[in-house]
Amino acid sequence: MKLDDYINKLERLSILVDSVSIISLIDNLKEIKESQKVTVPQFVADWYEERKDDLDTALFRCVDIIPRVYEDGELNQFQEWFVSDENKSFQTLVNMHQFGYEVEKEKRYSVKIKGEIEENLLVYGLGINRYFFARTYDSSKRNGHTRKELEEAGFGWVFDCEGIEVEEVEE
Repeated sequence: MKLDDYINKLERLSILVDSVSIISLIDNLKEIKESQKVTVPQFVADWYEERKDDLDTALFRCVDIIPRVYEDGELNQFQEWFVSDENKSFQTLVNMHQFGYEVEKEKRYSVKIKGEIEENLLVYGLGINRYFFARTYDSSKRNGHTRKELEEAGFGWVFDCEGIEVEEVEE
């Protein structure tokens, strides 16, 4: 029986028996369940969501395919994560399946040209779907960009340029 089944049973029982101790037990079990969730990168969550209904087969195929792909040096992002010793990939994927998961929040960055330039803030125009430099940003523009977004848009160079100020921002 899974933890959720115990919680549901106790919740039904607590309706029949007016007991503070049962309600307290339910809260404790929910807390335990929440603490067992793992936090994973978005690409791991994407892989899992596509395969969660037949996770056993997906893991078998992954283990079967990776050695052949590894020899050719063509691992995708998930496969690189999977073979990394520090990720405990089997345990993490099983825990995701049993207890749920949360997706890591990606760092977001504000990008500015240093100096006395008026239009020095890199923004993404939501209506026009492109990056440009502006004086300010408002609800029609986005100022916080992930590294991946910047790199895919051809702005990966900003992280290595002395004339650019890159700051981590909270969104």
